[in-house]
Order: sequence, then structure tokens, then C-alpha cells
Amino acid sequence: MAEVLLFHNAHGLTPGVAAFAEQLAEAGHTVHVPDLFEGQVFVDLGDGLDYAERVGYGTIAGRGLQAAEGLRGDVVYAGFSLGVLPAQMLAQTKPGAAGALLFSACVPVSEFGSAWPATVPVQVHAMAGDELFVDDGDIDAARALVAGAADGELFLYPGDRHLFADPSLSSYDEVAAMLLMERVLAFLN
Repeated sequence: MAEVLLFHNAHGLTPGVAAFAEQLAEAGHTVHVPDLFEGQVFVDLGDGLDYAERVGYGTIAGRGLQAAEGLRGDVVYAGFSLGVLPAQMLAQTKPGAAGALLFSACVPVSEFGSAWPATVPVQVHAMAGDELFVDDGDIDAARALVAGAADGELFLYPGDRHLFADPSLSSYDEVAAMLLMERVLAFLN
């Protein structure tokens, strides 16, 4: 079974992220879910992004690095939207990473080095019409990452919701979230 370090989105550590982690744990995986916002949870995504900007994205990423300290090397790093920043950074730079699961976001590989590590499988999941994913260039970054990875997959789901896999948010899409979970569990197994 896999060990997973799962980072939350800009809403904070929502009950939906905790429920997602619980599903992974019920499937037999060890899941760590650090709180990068130190207890702050935001109903409005914009408020969460404002908080992240005030604190600093470098600080948020640093909290992600701290969460990984003490874990063995063969961890799967996963993140929702803002949480993709530390997840992708760790998967791309930490020796021995076992994989990456990137939900609703993707950062250009060049942010953390010159190439995606050949030994690190990766899945990127997003909705094809998600304006944040498409208009902000994440879809281009995801396509480039997957094209350069030895084992990479990009899954685009029908719809336009950003955080579609978090059941505690109004953007939740049960059908897409169930398919995402099925694919994630196959990846982890």
C-alpha cells in the first residue's frame, strides 16, 4: 500500500479534503493531510487565495516541505489546486518520490527544475472547461509534463468546475469525483 502526502486547496483543510483522504485510508493507504493554513478555512475561494497571498506562496510551499520531513522517501505527493504547488515541488525534487497526483492545477516543470524525473509516475486530473485550469495555463503545463514523463496521464473530465472532487464544496461533481477516485486508487495500487 502507498503512503500519501495530500495537500488541501485554497479553501483550507475542508471536510471534503478530509473525506477524500479517508477514502484513500479505507482502501489501505497511509495518508497524511497537513494543514497549510494553520486552521484557517474559507467558504469563498477568493478569500483563501487572498490569505495565501498575504502569508506568501513561498511560506505555503515551505509548510508543505516541513510536512514531508521525517517521511520515508517513497511517498506519493498529491494536491488540490493550491496544494499542487508543494505536491509537485516535492514529487519533482525529493529523491525517491513514488508518484504525483495533481488535481485541478499543474505548474510548469521549469519551476522546479529542467525535467520531470523519469522514475516518478504522475496523473493530472481537471475538468476540461475549468477556467482556472485552462485560462491560467495549467492545461498547457499539464500537457507538457505528461508528454515529458515516462509514465504520465492527463485526465480531463466533462464540465467547468474547479474543485469538483471536494464533496464539501458547491463545485462538487459526484460522477466525475467517483471516476477520479477510481483512477487514483488504481494509480496507488
